[in-house]
Amino acid sequence: MAKATLNAKKRDGSGKGVARTLRREGRVPAVIYGRELDAIHLSVDAHEAERLFHSISVDNTIVDLAVEGEKKPYLTLVREIQTHPWRNVLLHVDFLRIQEGVAVDLEVPINLIGVPAGVRLGGGVLEQIIHDLPIRCEPSKIPEKIELDVTHMELNAALRVADLVLPEGIEVRIPGDRTVCSVAIPKIVEEVVTTVPTLEGAELVEGAAPAEGAEGAAGEGAEKAEAPEKAEKGDKKKDK
Repeated sequence: MAKATLNAKKRDGSGKGVARTLRREGRVPAVIYGRELDAIHLSVDAHEAERLFHSISVDNTIVDLAVEGEKKPYLTLVREIQTHPWRNVLLHVDFLRIQEGVAVDLEVPINLIGVPAGVRLGGGVLEQIIHDLPIRCEPSKIPEKIELDVTHMELNAALRVADLVLPEGIEVRIPGDRTVCSVAIPKIVEEVVTTVPTLEGAELVEGAAPAEGAEGAAGEGAEKAEAPEKAEKGDKKKDK
């Protein structure tokens, strides 16, 4: 179970005006909600939050939210992070309050370990279809990651959700026959050969078709060459 701490302050009011004011002050609007808890509007330091979110696995790290004026921190999971469409700026963060002994739904990353035999010896390609596994468990049993050994996989082999070895107390929320990863035969990219037209006066490449108009011009020239030859033969017959 991975844990981290983030400081927060309560804020009065909500809406775009309040949010803009907080961002000018270097803070980010946030909210914490959960079972048997009314939503609490907060703000967190923008730089502190950014550093934290870049250093943890956001989906499955428990964040102790230390709210100014509260005796104990709130045990939370990050549920949503809103960012600006084109600027790398935090806009809003949602935290879900969790309780010890009460199961929670979340996603845990799947890490593939090793290089498959079908890749090393057969020239195959390892494809990972499921990167994060939806699970349900108590907060104390949240795994940081799930590892899957793929070294034995041959060409056209696949590993499914049912093949994952999970700690006790973990309930998987998707069907066991879903494919996690596979070793596929690489697709062959066919080379497209283009014909480059020859320039006028250049020699034709052997086997290449003559350029448009060249065949007609050659035929016409041959006919003109044959005409004087026929006339000469006719004159010889008259002399005889």
